[in-house]
Amino acid sequence: MSDHIFIGGGGEAYAAPQVLLLDKANRHGLVAGATGTGKTVTLQIMAEGFSAAGVPVFLSDVKGDLSGLAAAGSENFKLHEAFTKRAETIGLDLQYDKFPVTFWDLFGKQGHPIRATVAEMGPLLLSRLMELTDVQEGVMNVAFRVADEEGLPLLDLKDLRALLVWVGQNAKELSLQYGNVASSSVGAIQRQLLVLENQGGDALFGEPALELADMMRVRDGRGDINILAADQLMGSPRLYATFLLWLLSELFEELPEVGNPDKPKLVFFFDEAHLLFDDAPKALVDKVEQVARLIRSKGVGVYFVTQNPGDIPDDVLGQLGNRVQHALRAFTAKDRKELKTAAETYRDNPAFDTATAIQEVGTGEAVTSFLDPKGIPMVVERTLIRPPSSQLGPIDGPTRKAIMASSDMAGKYDTAVDRESAFEMLAKRAEDAAKAAEAAEAEEEALEEKEREFKAARRYDGGSAGKSSSRRSSRSSGGGFGSALATVVAKELKGTTGRRIVRGIFGNLFKGN
Repeated sequence: MSDHIFIGGGGEAYAAPQVLLLDKANRHGLVAGATGTGKTVTLQIMAEGFSAAGVPVFLSDVKGDLSGLAAAGSENFKLHEAFTKRAETIGLDLQYDKFPVTFWDLFGKQGHPIRATVAEMGPLLLSRLMELTDVQEGVMNVAFRVADEEGLPLLDLKDLRALLVWVGQNAKELSLQYGNVASSSVGAIQRQLLVLENQGGDALFGEPALELADMMRVRDGRGDINILAADQLMGSPRLYATFLLWLLSELFEELPEVGNPDKPKLVFFFDEAHLLFDDAPKALVDKVEQVARLIRSKGVGVYFVTQNPGDIPDDVLGQLGNRVQHALRAFTAKDRKELKTAAETYRDNPAFDTATAIQEVGTGEAVTSFLDPKGIPMVVERTLIRPPSSQLGPIDGPTRKAIMASSDMAGKYDTAVDRESAFEMLAKRAEDAAKAAEAAEAEEEALEEKEREFKAARRYDGGSAGKSSSRRSSRSSGGGFGSALATVVAKELKGTTGRRIVRGIFGNLFKGN
């Protein structure tokens, strides 16, 4: 088995092989370039190379073109002649082939559904997803803390909504323990939850939740290529970015340390990476930087795909050792500044000016730099990207459905499961509290009825008999202060104060039955 992935030919006459070393592939990478310059084909040939080396791949299909990985290219394809000529130029024996593919879709239409629980997503990512303020994020943290302490599973959005209702009802008591919990903040979060639901976010949350092992399979020696249908998802860019960041963080938390493996355990392509960092708070950017720095020791390579390297924060960009830079256009002063910055991130090649080369490379060509065996970036090269072995462009609908139907994942995630969780548990406790209030009211009414009967008897029997009866009644009911207190409590339960006590029972729902 080869120890590298052939990306294309560079140098004079494009005769020098440009390769990505598998044992350096977990040092992360960057694929950048303006729209229409060939980034999608670069993603396709890199996915092919990793799969052929037995490395599972996860990538998002933003334009719908990458499904062609599941079908072999063809000599009848209109670009076959051009591909053959390019292969000859770079010294490649072009063989058409298909690769093992699993289709996924948050909405369950173009692939198997992917779900995560609310608890797995956590308060930080949810706050980012819903664009909450710092104050609202604080309330979200309180809600998650209470759910953890009281054993309330947060699986889907209705669980979170029910929990927030309880938090709002008990804001005063919670504020004493956790700091200010404003009811207005709870209301604002509920409104953002409604927006998230309208964007289709409720499809993401629930069970069965995704098992990471299902994205890290190797079939017949080839790594499975997991393709997330993202064309519809891109209509909710914040949902898209948050989901990919959640998936990356789950890999970071669950996978064991492996040091520096001969090849990655998984390669993760983060397309439209600028969506992750646009308007992101510093705390989130710091988290991404930390994950990117540490996840490579767990055998995961992360490749950011974006139009301009400037879309990536410097602390993250500095960790991306393997780079493929397609053409950038410089029409404005800002464009020229970004072009200069992009060129400065490469190790100079005395044969050409890097900034000029980045502007001049055509479709299917790129400026590349990969890590050498010592982990040092090689000098930048103008590289002609190899043609793909799989089909260029999407497969048809029937073929896609047939692949999904024959997949090992068919049936595993297709049907949502709604087991007992926070929503049901809180509803049951509320029902029990209501029954308790009804029982107290019935008991109070019974006491009032007895009192009316007693007064009627006194009027009938006269004074002395009434006194005797009163003494007997006092002895039989426990007498004195205890009887009077019971009567007052019963009356209060029926009145306005009673309703406040009932809300107090709701407020103590977490204490159990």
